[in-house]
Amino acid sequence: MAKLLELDEDCLVNQFNSNAPTFARFNHSPPCPRPDLVLGIKPHADFPALTVLLMDKDVVGLQYLRDGTWYNVPAVCDHTLLINIGLTMEIMTNGIFMGPMRRVVTNANKERISMAMFYGVDPMQEIGPTAHLLSEEQPAQLIQENEGQGLVSVAP
Repeated sequence: MAKLLELDEDCLVNQFNSNAPTFARFNHSPPCPRPDLVLGIKPHADFPALTVLLMDKDVVGLQYLRDGTWYNVPAVCDHTLLINIGLTMEIMTNGIFMGPMRRVVTNANKERISMAMFYGVDPMQEIGPTAHLLSEEQPAQLIQENEGQGLVSVAP
């Protein structure tokens, strides 16, 4: 990602230190006879920098929002890993890489199982855009502040 932005190779990785949290979440969505009435996971964007999702190949349930429409994200093969950009990475790249809005819908006939690994930065660390991505034409858009409270505000 840093190379795509023409930054030093370790520029983004150096934001992660020994206090950076990593955690897992297992998701199970049982079959639901009325999936039109239930969401498996409500619309959201992840706050950690990156999320690695092991998708269920047999049951489509993950959807991304684009231009006001929800689109299914199919698993293309067994053991598909999907990398999601989180809001922290969006902040660090000044909005160049954006954390998409997503949700999970249930299936009427099949259960859906997935596992997500979340990679964050030290919650006590203030996060802002990488300096090389800022200019008068492109000022800082967002900043994480307030000592680990996970609050995001418009940069001054």
